[in-house]
Amino acid sequence: MSSENRTPVVLAPGAGRAYNMGRIFASFKADGDETAGAYSISEWWLEAYTTGPGAHAHSEDDVFYVLEGTMSFLLGDKWVDAPKGSFVIAPGGITHDFENRGPVRAGVLNFSAPGNFEQHMPQIVAWFNEHPPGDTGR
Repeated sequence: MSSENRTPVVLAPGAGRAYNMGRIFASFKADGDETAGAYSISEWWLEAYTTGPGAHAHSEDDVFYVLEGTMSFLLGDKWVDAPKGSFVIAPGGITHDFENRGPVRAGVLNFSAPGNFEQHMPQIVAWFNEHPPGDTGR
């Protein structure tokens, strides 16, 4: 889709395509048609002391900006704590993970490039239904 066929996107706070995965909640703000497949933008919120998706790698770059709380990121073989306002890039192909090891809900804004990530969300939600997010052990 060319940029001349795209329309502006304006969403109210909390709006977007919602995906509930128990102690994890994702809201997609733009993906696929909205970005001509160039990138996706989503919010990911984890309740206190909640594990994330588990160590994984994919070809897309993941860019994270911490909105609230402190999110812990696995980047390669090292965990890094990222408080509110932190910026993290997990380049495509690197093993990464994220989790909330803190006592308050934590959230990140995620940019994934290239886009069309949302097409994987039904399988991700199904996986979390079978493997609910765990406790980080405080």
